[in-house]
Amino acid sequence: VQLQASGGGLVQPGGSLRLSCAAAGRTFNTDTVAWFRQTPGKEREFVAAYRWSGNSQHFADSVKGRFTISRDSARTTVYLQMNSLKPEDTAVYYCADTTKRLIVSSLSSSRYYDYWGQGTLVTVSS
Repeated sequence: VQLQASGGGLVQPGGSLRLSCAAAGRTFNTDTVAWFRQTPGKEREFVAAYRWSGNSQHFADSVKGRFTISRDSARTTVYLQMNSLKPEDTAVYYCADTTKRLIVSSLSSSRYYDYWGQGTLVTVSS
């Protein structure tokens, strides 16, 4: 499933952004959709995941209480709502999905995801 991530931009600290991950004109027929982020010179870091089975959400400790995930009822788009943004949230954000039914401890590992979007840049700066 080809993925399209969008919604990035420049925002001041404390501000909000909503990222979208679309399944390129199709519906998501995968089990888990996740968001990762990456800054230059660093490994890709898990941010959040949504599991269609069980309708559950999972977050990295660094974003808990600030980020939420939602999806549309047609299963075409998954959203990452980012509130109270901090400069350290600055990164390129990628969405990814997988047909595998991952256990919770595997959700944060990028190697289990099959499809990736192109990334959208989020810059948090005054």
